[in-house]
Amino acid sequence: MHPSEPYPAAPVLDASFNRTVRLLLNRDFQRVFGNKRSIAGKFMVIWHAQGETTALRLGVIASKRTFRRAVDRNRAKRLLREAFRLERAPMAADADLVMVARARILAAGIPEVRREFVRLMAALGLAHKPDHSR
Repeated sequence: MHPSEPYPAAPVLDASFNRTVRLLLNRDFQRVFGNKRSIAGKFMVIWHAQGETTALRLGVIASKRTFRRAVDRNRAKRLLREAFRLERAPMAADADLVMVARARILAAGIPEVRREFVRLMAALGLAHKPDHSR
């Protein structure tokens, strides 16, 4: 390789959170809730739906009743989105998820939220088994 040539790019896992991985329409949220399959943790409740119309997409809810201040709702949603974004690669590709933030999430950091997300997804059978070395 000549010194002026750029180094070949290493394969990078797409860890973005663009429109293709988000649930955007009310009917998509209603379909996931209508499936009536959920699992609860300390920081979140995860509702999920599987089937031919699903494609590993995420919807996030932080209610005004639970989080009175907008800054708290935004932080809760940011933590949930980040956990999904970082752990999306090893998950099954045929599930739509809706994550509902719980009040305790404000006292947690991203490592705790991430660990719980991985644990809940493994319990649902949608991800690898949790790695406790993190």
